[in-house]
Amino acid sequence: MNRDNVIEVENVSMLFNLSREKIDNFKEYVVRMLKRQLFYDEFQALQDVSFSVKRGETFGLVGLNGAGKSTMLKIIAGVLKPTSGKVSVQGNMAPLIELGAGFNFDLTAKENIYLNGAILGHSREYMESRYDEIVDFSELRKFIDVPIKNYSSGMVARLAFSIATMIEPEILIVDEVLAVGDYKFQEKCKEKMSSLLNGGATVLFVSHSSEQVKEICDNAIWLEQGRVRMIGSANDVINAYSGAS
Repeated sequence: MNRDNVIEVENVSMLFNLSREKIDNFKEYVVRMLKRQLFYDEFQALQDVSFSVKRGETFGLVGLNGAGKSTMLKIIAGVLKPTSGKVSVQGNMAPLIELGAGFNFDLTAKENIYLNGAILGHSREYMESRYDEIVDFSELRKFIDVPIKNYSSGMVARLAFSIATMIEPEILIVDEVLAVGDYKFQEKCKEKMSSLLNGGATVLFVSHSSEQVKEICDNAIWLEQGRVRMIGSANDVINAYSGAS
């Protein structure tokens, strides 16, 4: 792995088997499996995708729904294992891929701060030292003892982003989180990401907002039906992508 790169994706492909029929219970599934009566359609989510991201870079992923952007992020984050190919990552990672992933929605926001910190490998003492900073950034102090099942999606986004960015990750993976919440919160997120970048963090960023990608990202990749359509400067990629859309 090139020492200047923190992420290297080499010839990654991802194939999913999609069931043709709805099976309502586990017993029926087992019976059909034993009788070899399970039928699937194959879906090629990614095909032979390669790119690299340098340390301190903000790298965007663009493409229409179903292009493979979120699948690619999940593979990089280690949530999914690719069907073929290789991904190398150097540095601790904070993935903001699915809002609320890693949260227990029956617990309060306060309890989830410590739970999420533990999942990310941080001690209770460390999380206590960052607790007030997390709460202040999220602006949720009045609701901190409320179970997050009562939160709006925007409030969950605030909490998730606050936890992920206050632990000073070397790599931050952001999937559409800036599209949730009010304008003021989105601006705070952008400022925080700029601060992380100035500190040497690397950001992998997915958004349907071409303007956000242009504004935030240095370089970008355009995925189309799971294949690489273009890699280059964010400005050039977005101009080509917007012209083709």
